[in-house]
Amino acid sequence: MEAQSRARGGARTRLRFRPVLVCLMMAMVSSTARAQLQAGFYDTLCPAAEIIVQEEVSKGVSGSPGTAAGLLRLHFHDCFVRGCDGSVLLDSAAGNTAEKDAPPNSSLRGFEVIDAAKTRLEQACYGVVSCADILAFAARDALALAGGSQYQVPAGRRDGNVSVAGETNGNLPPPTANVQQLNQIFGSKGLTQKEMVALSGAHTIGMAQCSSFDSRLYSYGPSAGQDPTMDPAYLGTLTTQCPQAGAASQLVAMDPVTPNSFDTNYYANIVANRGLLTSDQALLADPTTAAQVVGYTNNPASFFTDFADAMVSMGGIGVLTGTSGSIRTNCRVVG
Repeated sequence: MEAQSRARGGARTRLRFRPVLVCLMMAMVSSTARAQLQAGFYDTLCPAAEIIVQEEVSKGVSGSPGTAAGLLRLHFHDCFVRGCDGSVLLDSAAGNTAEKDAPPNSSLRGFEVIDAAKTRLEQACYGVVSCADILAFAARDALALAGGSQYQVPAGRRDGNVSVAGETNGNLPPPTANVQQLNQIFGSKGLTQKEMVALSGAHTIGMAQCSSFDSRLYSYGPSAGQDPTMDPAYLGTLTTQCPQAGAASQLVAMDPVTPNSFDTNYYANIVANRGLLTSDQALLADPTTAAQVVGYTNNPASFFTDFADAMVSMGGIGVLTGTSGSIRTNCRVVG
């Protein structure tokens, strides 16, 4: 009986540690794939690759400045669901609703820029440049056009062939998240709190739907009133832009002062209690994130550097490399 008891105990011990071993193995695989990305990946395979993407991004942003924010968000939403594999670009098909048609992605934009770049790249170098890499290049170029820092993009990603709307749940941070929830979601992708606060600065450009924050205007807390932490003048402006009986899809600038300029106004707004989303203003409620927020307002250069570094880190989440995945010839469909 004693030997049998030890056997049972041993079995239980092995089961107890199995999830840990699986997580470690997954982390090792992810780290190996990330290490296979390299700057200048297409220098010999398709020398004009990054130039072509840059030209198409420039066209898109010159025609509509808000496209810069759209391309940044596309890359973010791609990487946080299944990793940076271009799955957010796939169209829905019979029997499957794709990521792009999930509620959190309903306002994504910039797809036409990716399509235009892909068309030209297939003409220049057929079957060479992945949609996932195009997204990473486009986000970098959009950032630069909006006033952010240029940085080198390690490339070599391959495309995933699965896109499921339901997988956005729990992977994309909701606009109502607090710092603990943000850290959990970003941490699950291998990103640090510092990188989370830096990447949140992407909200210094672009728009948000009224439905993303109207609970702060009309149904906040137990009393279902207005968020008392929000600057009263800003709250008044928002209730005018998003009336209670208005359209939930109405768009409002994330930064009302410089909505198309990549700067540190996002953090200045938070310090002034003018963060638009609950998840934005939450960064001031936690002492550790608040210090970083204030630091960026005092030293914009540190934000630009940290943001670029965090974008490179984010661009390595769950990447497919080598013979994994594929190179889609049309970013919207598998094949």
